[in-house]
Amino acid sequence: MKRNLSLMLVLMLVFGALSFTGCSSKTEEPAAPAKTEEPAKTEEPAKAEEPAKDQEIVIYQNKVEIHDQLTEFAAAYTEKTGVKVTVKTSGGDSPYAENLKAEFQSDHQPDIFVIEGKGGYNTWKSKLAPFEDQEWMGLTDLAFKADGKTFGFPVAVEAWGMAYNADILEKAGVDPKTLTSQEAYKAAFEKIDSMKDELGLDSVVAMAAGPDMRWVTGLHNFNGYLSAGLPYGDTTVLDKLNNGVADVERLTEYADWVELLFNYSDKAVLLTGNYDAQVGQFAVGKAAFVHQGNWIDPWLVSNGVDFKMGFAPHASVYGEHNAIFIGAPSYYVVNNESENKDAVNDFLNFMATDEMGHDYMVNKAGMVPAFKNVTLMPSGPLSSDVAKWLKVENGAYTWLQNDMPDGFGMGTIAPLYEAFAKGDIDKAEFINQLQKKIEEIK
Repeated sequence: MKRNLSLMLVLMLVFGALSFTGCSSKTEEPAAPAKTEEPAKTEEPAKAEEPAKDQEIVIYQNKVEIHDQLTEFAAAYTEKTGVKVTVKTSGGDSPYAENLKAEFQSDHQPDIFVIEGKGGYNTWKSKLAPFEDQEWMGLTDLAFKADGKTFGFPVAVEAWGMAYNADILEKAGVDPKTLTSQEAYKAAFEKIDSMKDELGLDSVVAMAAGPDMRWVTGLHNFNGYLSAGLPYGDTTVLDKLNNGVADVERLTEYADWVELLFNYSDKAVLLTGNYDAQVGQFAVGKAAFVHQGNWIDPWLVSNGVDFKMGFAPHASVYGEHNAIFIGAPSYYVVNNESENKDAVNDFLNFMATDEMGHDYMVNKAGMVPAFKNVTLMPSGPLSSDVAKWLKVENGAYTWLQNDMPDGFGMGTIAPLYEAFAKGDIDKAEFINQLQKKIEEIK
C-alpha cells in the first residue's frame, strides 16, 4: 500500500499515545402467541443474547512467532464468549502464500486470513469482504484501503534495520551511531571480523539466504532497493519496477550491500539456515548483527536473551542513512464466503478495544499496536528501540516490498540471492538477472 509523509506523523502519534459485540447468536424460532390465561414467557430474550456455542472462527495467519500467544488469546476469548476461535499458522520456514491457496482449494476455508499490502490484495480481492462501520476503524489510520473501501485490520506496527548486539559492538570499539553508510559498515565489519576469536563470534552477521528464508532476501532486503534513502512515501523506484523499468545504477549500489552482508556471514547459516538458526546465532552471541526486525522479540524473550540491542540503518544504497524500515506490514482480512462475518467483526473489535486484547498485543505477543487507544508500552528490546526511531526526524523508510507483483519477491528474485550466496553467479550476473526479472514484469 502506498503511503505518504502523513503516515509518519500518524505513526509518531501512535507512539505518542503509547508515550506506545456481543457475538452473533442462534436465531430462535418465533414463539407461538401465549394463551391469555398463561403469563408470557420471559426467558427467551436472555437466551437470544447468549453466544452460539457451536460457532467457530478459523484464523489462518503467517506469524509463527506469535502462534502460541494468539492461540492463548483465542482460547481466552472462547471462554469469555463461547465462540470457538481456532488459529492455524504457516510461515517462517513454511510458504504461507502457497499453503493459503491450498486452504482455499479445500473444504475448510478460513474466516480470517492475512494479506501483506497491495500485492496480496490484488491476489485475493475476489475473496475479500470489506469492513463497514466497525469500531476499530476509528482507532487507527493504518487500515488497508483499496478501491475506496477498507479491507484490512492492521496486525501491528513493525520495523527492521540491522539489529546489533550493543555489548559486542562496545567491546569491538564500534559506535552503532556511526553505521550510516556502506563505507562505515565495511570498516566496522572488517574490524569485528579481525576480532572474532577475541569476541567469541562465528560471524559478523547472522544472515540467511537459503530456500527457507526467501522472505528475508526477496522481500525485506530487496525493500532497500525500493525505498532506502528516499523520503517516506516515495514510490518512484517501486513505480518503475511495476512498469518493468529497472534503475541499473541503484541496483549496482544495492548489490554492493548484499555482497557485503554475504561476505561477513557464516556460510552454513547463509546457505542452509532456517529462522531458528539465523536468529539463534545472534541470540547466543555468536554474531554481532542479525538481519531481522522487531518481530523476533517474542523469540528472544522466550529464550531468555537479555543483552542490550538496537537497530542501525541498512545502508542498502550509497549515501548517508539515518532511518529504518517502518510500517504496518500485514492485515487481517475477512473471507467473503464466511458464514461467520458478524462473529469475525466482534472478535476483531474485541482485540482492538478490550484490555484483554491490548494485553495480548503488547505484553503477550510483544507487538507494537496500530491503534491509538492502546496505552501499554512494548517491553521487547527491539520494539522499544522502534519507539525511539519513530521520534527521529525522517527516521523511517517505507515498506514497499508488499506492493510488488504477487510472488515477485519470494518466487522470482529470491532464488537469485541463493545463487549469488553459493557462488553460482557473480555480482555482475546478480545485477544482470535482477534487471532482467524486473524488465519481464511488463
